[in-house]
Amino acid sequence: MSATIEAPVDLVESVAHLRLPPKEDSRLQELMDANTNGSLTAAEREQLASLVEWSESLSLLRARALRLLGEQPA
Repeated sequence: MSATIEAPVDLVESVAHLRLPPKEDSRLQELMDANTNGSLTAAEREQLASLVEWSESLSLLRARALRLLGEQPA
C-alpha cells in the first residue's frame, strides 16, 4: 500500500539541502582518519558509529527529496 502526502516544494528543497553541521562533519572526518590509523578509543568508536548513522540518515532523506524534485545528488 502506498500513500501520497503533499508537501510544500520549499520544505522538500530544504530537506534536499540537509547536511551535518560543520562541527560534527569535521569531527566525523577526524574520527574516520583516526579509525584508518587504528587509534580510536572505545568511546570514539561509539561516537563514530553515531555520526555515521546520522550522516547516512541525512543522505537517505536528501536522496528522497532530490528524487521528488527530479534532481541528482551533488
